Amino acid sequence: MPGVRVAVDIGGTFTDIVVMGGDGVLHASKVATTPRDPSEAVIAGLAALLDECGFSPAGVEEVLHGTTVGSNTLIERNGAPTGLITTRGFRDVLEIGRIRTPDMFDLTWDKPKPLVARRHRLEVGERIAADGSVVTVLAEDDVIAAGERLIAQGIAAVAICLINSYRNPIHEQRIEAILSARHPQLLVSASYRVLPEMKEYERTSTTVVNAYLLAAMRSYLANLEAGLRTLGIAAPLRVMTSNGGLLGAAAAAERPVLAVASGPAGGVIGAARLGAAVGARDLVVFDMGGTTAKAVIVENGRPTMTSEYEFRDGLSTSARFIKAGGYMLKVPAIDIAEIGAGGGSLATLDEGGLITVGPASAGAVPGPACYGLGNARPTVTDANVVLGHLNPGTLAGGRLAIERARGLEAIRTHLALPLGFRPEEAAHGIRAVANAAMARAIRAVTVERGRDPRDLTLIAIGGNGGIHAPDLARELGISRVIVPPLAGVFSAVGMLAADLEHVALTTVSQRLDALKERDLARLRDELAAEVGARLAAEGFDRSRVALAFEADLRHEGQASELTVEEDGAGRQALAARYRAQYLKTYGYSDDGPIEMVKLRVIGRARRPVGLDFARLARAPADAAPPLRRAVAFARGEPAIDTPVLTRAQLSPTPRPGPLLIEEFDATVAVPPDARVALDPMGNIVLEWTNFK
Repeated sequence: MPGVRVAVDIGGTFTDIVVMGGDGVLHASKVATTPRDPSEAVIAGLAALLDECGFSPAGVEEVLHGTTVGSNTLIERNGAPTGLITTRGFRDVLEIGRIRTPDMFDLTWDKPKPLVARRHRLEVGERIAADGSVVTVLAEDDVIAAGERLIAQGIAAVAICLINSYRNPIHEQRIEAILSARHPQLLVSASYRVLPEMKEYERTSTTVVNAYLLAAMRSYLANLEAGLRTLGIAAPLRVMTSNGGLLGAAAAAERPVLAVASGPAGGVIGAARLGAAVGARDLVVFDMGGTTAKAVIVENGRPTMTSEYEFRDGLSTSARFIKAGGYMLKVPAIDIAEIGAGGGSLATLDEGGLITVGPASAGAVPGPACYGLGNARPTVTDANVVLGHLNPGTLAGGRLAIERARGLEAIRTHLALPLGFRPEEAAHGIRAVANAAMARAIRAVTVERGRDPRDLTLIAIGGNGGIHAPDLARELGISRVIVPPLAGVFSAVGMLAADLEHVALTTVSQRLDALKERDLARLRDELAAEVGARLAAEGFDRSRVALAFEADLRHEGQASELTVEEDGAGRQALAARYRAQYLKTYGYSDDGPIEMVKLRVIGRARRPVGLDFARLARAPADAAPPLRRAVAFARGEPAIDTPVLTRAQLSPTPRPGPLLIEEFDATVAVPPDARVALDPMGNIVLEWTNFK
């Protein structure tokens, strides 16, 4: 039989661990995240779960991991002291950026402080022309002097980004060699390896972020691999990337910029595969955990992607067209709208006396007030406990004790008394504010892109997704909500359905009608060979690899491109595909010359045993005694005596609300105006029939 496979997702509050046995049965666990060293929670939780399941660590064949190390390092600004070596005259590219502000009317806005201070950005004499020819030979004395100066300043990581190096990397390669020979302790990140593309600001910013994260990611992955070895696990460690693929730990340690948005990607990929299995290929994926809530749209079974995004304090703004507010990362990523409204998000009063929720969070330690670990300020979880949506005694299958009285007191002290409300009214206010913020995130990926949410199915995941999704669905007019099995650990579950993926690209910058077919074929072959070599290093031969080619095209003279499939059918077919995409995107056609800017190949290797949602199997849960408790579903209405069931107690026959469905990892609140059933795959399906 196949061996054991492990998936781990680290969140701000909990670390989720899922183990798939050789028989395909899933076993899951949640443990408190250890912020000081996240690997501690992973090792301890995995050891306990393997022991509980009776699995030998030696039988583990792979460990898949979604990590927040990159995002946390950027949030906390505790990356390696970083320097930049660039072409003379281009020292201030990071400040100049795109010469934009997020909001032209906000006079209080402060520009993000560059990750590299100006005194650590040094220039060298050299110049490569736009066609790749050498205009000015590299001044190696400048490089030597720059290296000495950066070392004297305590710099630990250096980004190298020279003008036009994407066309000819010879000078970057020489700087890399000089620094490595003279200062082997330096961590070096060169743009020709990280992002061999045009556009100087985007390339410089991405390379700097990569250098800034190198020390943290390498140290963390080394600690994690060492911990796995102490358990007796010799299996390869693979890291989830921002675009929903998997990379080997060695590759992720070299390009950590690819995994900054690693955490939520697994859940999105899993939800897309699940939606396809149940015949719902157009979805909104709503993921609410302990720190943030995320929304992603899936169309025709594929998550929407972006070729760049800005990292701003760990959250992406709900207005998708605002730029220049954060650190630019020009890397492929699932296009996620994220907002600081999770279960641990703190509720406070602003200067005007209004309730605000997040983005500050109580995190894993000390956590919400009801955890009794030292926090006395109210959170969204405290509101849900007080109103009966969450178990007032325990969570996480009894592993986490809950003290409702502490949550009630926190809401009374910090919100109810200043506002003159009863605590229950203030708790409803917390939920209303959080729901409004999360609805904005969903509108950002639907309405702001011309999609009507009423045409979509909402898949709710995360420990808190099933509690708030019904309210959001009602507000947005979504008539169907699906809560999959193991919803609270679904980002880890989704990793088991992901593919190992490597991407290679080359800059072409040539008119399509002047590009010879044989040259295009040669570029395809070179990229395919590069990706094939990377996947072979991961243990996958060519027979198990699927290649997909993409071209970034634009009309000659334009500044932005559109990405279309390049299937080898030739230039005319590629031009026709681009013109059709252009018409669809912009609403008009242009018969002008077309330029190919980049050619890209994505190599995907299917792992030997992936997760098949059509045959999802879970370890049987212990039978639960029938329970009831009072739940306040709406402000101004009395609490309702509500049955509390398990998923196994539901059936294909729809059952009217109100109901609570409790599992060790998540709770689903079924309001009085909805009905709920269990589909053949074990998904909880909520539906409304009174939407107009």
